[in-house]
Amino acid sequence: MSEDLRIRLLADGDWDAVVALEHDAYAADGLSEGREALQSRARSSPGTCFVLEQQGVVRGYLLSLPYPPLRCPDLSRPEDTAYASDNLHVHDLVIAEELRGREVALEFMRHFRARAEELGYGRISMVAVRGADILLRLLGYRAHREVAVPECYGRRAVYMSAPVR
Repeated sequence: MSEDLRIRLLADGDWDAVVALEHDAYAADGLSEGREALQSRARSSPGTCFVLEQQGVVRGYLLSLPYPPLRCPDLSRPEDTAYASDNLHVHDLVIAEELRGREVALEFMRHFRARAEELGYGRISMVAVRGADILLRLLGYRAHREVAVPECYGRRAVYMSAPVR
């Protein structure tokens, strides 16, 4: 990670920036959830939700929560259950557009995987949208096409997972 970028835990004062980044990344595709739903995911597991900061400005975020394997949250409603699971589900990862293509997301995911290992998780899962499954395969994630992903994730959504170690 470059010197001017740092990863830290998500804080209450970060939500305006997180909501703006999420809206910019997903609204055009109809995938934007809004503040209430995003905050409900983070409440489930505040120790596994992070922001990427550049000179004091939030430039990206990653929301994750323990979730049963081969299942994923429904984007159309807030999360109301906190699960005890060996599987840590990356619900959302967004990097500011200006930082994309510079391996920032890869570094963010490496940091996240190391943190998941420290916390004792065995697997990481996520739903790849808009063709992100190609990149995730390169990172060792396996597609689980047998998992029916809710329609709210879009047509090309694919549930994927990888062992933490």
